[in-house]
This record gives sequence, C-alpha cells and structure tokens, in this order.
Amino acid sequence: MTARPRDPLTPADVLLEGFLALDTPEGFRAELIEGEIVVMPPPDGDHEHCLSLIVAQVIRRSRTDMQFSGNKGLKLKSGGACPTNHAIPDGTLAPTELRLFRGAAPWMPCDGVALVVEVTSTKPQADREAKRRCYARGGIPLYLLIDRDDSSVTLFRDPEGDDYREHCTLPFGKAVALPEPFGFELETAEFV
Repeated sequence: MTARPRDPLTPADVLLEGFLALDTPEGFRAELIEGEIVVMPPPDGDHEHCLSLIVAQVIRRSRTDMQFSGNKGLKLKSGGACPTNHAIPDGTLAPTELRLFRGAAPWMPCDGVALVVEVTSTKPQADREAKRRCYARGGIPLYLLIDRDDSSVTLFRDPEGDDYREHCTLPFGKAVALPEPFGFELETAEFV
C-alpha cells in the first residue's frame, strides 16, 4: 500500500502550525492576529483593576446571568491569508445558560459569545484596529474597549463584515449603556 502524498503546505498553513506549536514563557500569551503572531507579557495591576470592575458590575447588574472567562482563546474568521485568527480577549462573557466555557478546547469557536473586553496595554493599536476587525468578522455582538492611553471607553456593536456598524466612545467617568442581554449602564469613573 502506498501512502498518499500530502498536499504541499501553504504559507498560511505553516504560520498556523508554527503558532499552535509555540511554547510561550509562563504568564505570556500568544495570539495569531491577521497573519501576525503577537506575544504579550502578563498584564499590570491597573489593567486587571479595570477588568475586575467590569466583571463585578456585570455579575451584580446584568439582566441575564453571565459567565466570564479571562484570557479564553477564540478562533475567529480571517479576512486575510491566514485561515483563522486566534485571539485571546482580556475578558469574554456569555449567557450562563449556554455553558460555553465548560469543557471548551483551549481555542474555541466564538458562537454564543455576547461580549469581549480588551483593556489596552503594550500594543494598543492591535486592540483598536486588528482585534476589532477580528471580533466583527467572528460575529461577536459587542466589543468593549477600555483605552487607558485615551482615558476612554468604546462600545462597538452590530458587527458586519470586517467592522462594527455602530460605536460610542465616552471618557472615563461617563456611564456606557450596555444593551441586552446586559441591560445596564456600566460605570467607568474608577477606571482612572
């Protein structure tokens, strides 16, 4: 019996295989965003402070019970040469009834995710642009960007193609209206 020859690997296949085989140092995380491998160091305390304020409000105030996962790997559609993007949002929220995170693979599909959160750190442009496009392509209904450099919060909503059709940017201190399934105003005064 002769073995069937393997189809030649495309550059995108090589990139994806190399990315999935990465062994990053403890605490670091690697993402594959629009054909670029990005390695991020552990977040600082102010980054985690913003994220914890969001999670506390969501748990206390959402109209729908939500489950939260920090640093959950998501597989997202690509608009470029690489077949999929592999992003790790700072926070991923989904209705508890869906039980998306229990038993999920390290890189799970984004179906059912209600909102992703990014708090800017060492590569803010990636959060503002490339990751926004990735989340829109994935059909994630809401993307909340906490931009520490600009002292602002932006809520992107209504994904279509490579972007979101609507967004609202407010300075820290102003409340951001999170639509259903959240249905409350997120307080941002303590993000400063």
